[in-house]
Amino acid sequence: MQPVSILSLATETPSHILTQTEALATARDLIGDQFSDFERLAAVYANAGIQTRQLARPVDWYRSPRSFLERTDAYLEVALDLWVTAAIRAMDEAGVPAGRIDTIVTISSTGIATPSLEARAMARIAFRNDVARVPVFGLGCAGGATGLGLASKLARATPGSAILFVAVELCSLALRTDRADKADLVSTALFGDGAAACVLRSGEDGFVQITGSAEKTWSDTLDIMGWQAEPTGLGVVLNRAIPVFARKEMRQAMQEMLAPQGLAIEDVDQFICHPGGAKVVDAIESALALNQGALVKEREVLRDHGNMSAPTVLFVLDRYRREGLPKLSVLSALGPGFTASSLTLRCAA
Repeated sequence: MQPVSILSLATETPSHILTQTEALATARDLIGDQFSDFERLAAVYANAGIQTRQLARPVDWYRSPRSFLERTDAYLEVALDLWVTAAIRAMDEAGVPAGRIDTIVTISSTGIATPSLEARAMARIAFRNDVARVPVFGLGCAGGATGLGLASKLARATPGSAILFVAVELCSLALRTDRADKADLVSTALFGDGAAACVLRSGEDGFVQITGSAEKTWSDTLDIMGWQAEPTGLGVVLNRAIPVFARKEMRQAMQEMLAPQGLAIEDVDQFICHPGGAKVVDAIESALALNQGALVKEREVLRDHGNMSAPTVLFVLDRYRREGLPKLSVLSALGPGFTASSLTLRCAA
């Protein structure tokens, strides 16, 4: 199977920085009175492994109840800005101008945009008017891996074409203050906002080649992670059993995803994982029998940005590539479905 190269990788975050100390204080003010044992539950902020996150809006914006319309307006403005900035930086690094992009894949699950973000970006970036648009909604935290896999398949199917892949999420817009539950409390301790973009093309001229991709979805797991529609917007569904599930299921899932490629877990030089949270990172290390602390870049990204959903694993990949990727890596993420997604990455190093 012909490899597909990632020619470039750009990451971007909003300018509004929230420290974890500020996040705890804000949550105490906004939703603390809805939990009789808030101070006990607040330990999640200290245990999340996060120091700072970036938000779509200044923290005071979240102090007022927001309608679905207000959240959507914020999404359309900020997500588009991040999309455009990350895309331009990725195309510049790749040396591929907008007019040479043949297909655009956009991954986003934290807002609704119809026309979709890449269509709106065409007013600001000189893409051709015959560029193919592939907007994808609903992948959540798995979107960085699954979407990149989709982009690689499109590149492989059309040799010589240039594929622009952009993932952007504004998780902070899902904050509820009217009837928060424990999932909302955890989300205020965990999630941030960000975007990442790549340019892909068939061949071996990039910093790494995608040589395989795979997914596994477990049946009867719809309640583990996702969104539920509410009058004020999208409300988070987040099951506290995710780390336990990952510890139990991830090893077999990885074996099943690698086996058709003739690979085993022991063949992989580096796993590059979506850091859903500190406990999830611990669980993946345990499941894959990695040395404790092996997923160092995952913890660094979580510390500096929180869980940004789909783009997060690309932030992790960017840190690993700056230090030099080994010969064989596997990029993976878990997300709604409940689904595990993986990409096999090879480079000449």
